[in-house]
Amino acid sequence: MSKAQPYSELTIWLLAVRDQRDRAAFGNLFDDLAPRLKGFVMRSGAAPALAEEIVQDVMLTIWRKAGLFDPHKAQAAAWIYQIARNRHIDIVRKENRPVPDELGEDPGLGADAGQILAMEQEAGHLKLAIEQLHPDQRDMIEKAYLGELTHQDISTQTGLPLGTVKSRIRLGLGRLRKELKGLR
Repeated sequence: MSKAQPYSELTIWLLAVRDQRDRAAFGNLFDDLAPRLKGFVMRSGAAPALAEEIVQDVMLTIWRKAGLFDPHKAQAAAWIYQIARNRHIDIVRKENRPVPDELGEDPGLGADAGQILAMEQEAGHLKLAIEQLHPDQRDMIEKAYLGELTHQDISTQTGLPLGTVKSRIRLGLGRLRKELKGLR
């Protein structure tokens, strides 16, 4: 008889980032969390562009501050969603806007099974859609969003013209939008 895993997959990835600075685990975290975090922030009142900015900031914060995560004090999802919630509140306060009521809720602790299942299904659809991209497009998108490289950095790294890099990313994102259109 095998023992049940003591931690969720999300927690295992976060611990790998914390303990070994594991880029593959961070990539898995990004793939799994970015779409869900964006949806959470948008449901809290942020415009899509601001939500993307917040998600990028949250993912960078996760990479930089993973050492602060303690699985005995909080679940990984609760810890990460709290970072997103706090970042959104900071931005709203900076802009002197009233804080939306939805930000007062703790998504890591209050999410019901239906919400969790829906988020997991969305993440699964996104992973499948990314896998179906043309390899050149998938590679450029992974470098830009997982590798945190600028378009110019990708151009320099791959030796491809900057316009080619931008085109592949644009076409890949367009295809992802088309593939994921029916999810909302």
